[in-house]
Amino acid sequence: WPHPFAEWNDKYRDTVRRFWRGDGQMIADLSERLLGSAEYFDRAGRTTCASVNFITAHDGFTLEDLVSFTVKRNWANGEENRDGHGDNHSDNMGVEGPSDDPAVQAARALRKRNLLATLMLSQGVPMLLAGDEIGNSQGGNNNAYAQDNAVSWIDWAAADEAMLDFVRRLTWLRRHHPVLRQKRFLHSQVRPTDALPDLAWRRPDGATPAPGDWHNPAFTALCVVIRGSAVARTPTGDAVFAVLNAGAAVDVILPEGKWHLMIDTTRPKIGPAAYNRPMITAPASSVLVFANTPQGV
Repeated sequence: WPHPFAEWNDKYRDTVRRFWRGDGQMIADLSERLLGSAEYFDRAGRTTCASVNFITAHDGFTLEDLVSFTVKRNWANGEENRDGHGDNHSDNMGVEGPSDDPAVQAARALRKRNLLATLMLSQGVPMLLAGDEIGNSQGGNNNAYAQDNAVSWIDWAAADEAMLDFVRRLTWLRRHHPVLRQKRFLHSQVRPTDALPDLAWRRPDGATPAPGDWHNPAFTALCVVIRGSAVARTPTGDAVFAVLNAGAAVDVILPEGKWHLMIDTTRPKIGPAAYNRPMITAPASSVLVFANTPQGV
């Protein structure tokens, strides 16, 4: 499609779901999706806005069901469960369907925060399914077109206020850090104003990933420094450093400079905190977002 059309990016949906589910060798694909899928859209004058990034949509599981069911439950649709996608790249976190187990509930909440944080860190246009911000479920029905009832209705009275607050923090962060919503694609070009690259991929040890790292199953923690585009007329001084860790806890060397921790998905209520030491520990299954200014939450 030509400019100014935008397109739902289903490759984004599948890659991010699979990365956080723990599928191997997803780092290379994830890096492309975080940058607006330039290999598909960076042509013919199109901008990053051509990529509509989403985790869930009206077709498929809701976010709550994505972390609660491994198989669809569409029997109520009258098609003997044959309708709807069969491969949802979902994960029930150990228990199929609703669970009162605090450990399962905590794991599901963390997975949802990681998915949403990834969405809000990505270049392009983020799309959020109504109800995902409050934990809405369709009981595992991933094709609720025929259900004009409690299955498809959003239960506002049962809203997950903690998740809603976290989504507010993510949207506020994106709004106040323009490097997270640039229209120009980033290609690690050096900025003439300060000789810094507008994008820099890093391993947790601070090194630039080698060619073999990108498809190494053991490489499960991707770090990136995002700055204003090198080709912008007035490059912004705003910078963000993000860590997306789908594996075990790992020590991460921070880039040079003063950084403020803005988001830690394992501690969703934490406020901005300055980090002067050169190394931090990224908890298992976490997203950490740092900014070079404390503005944003």
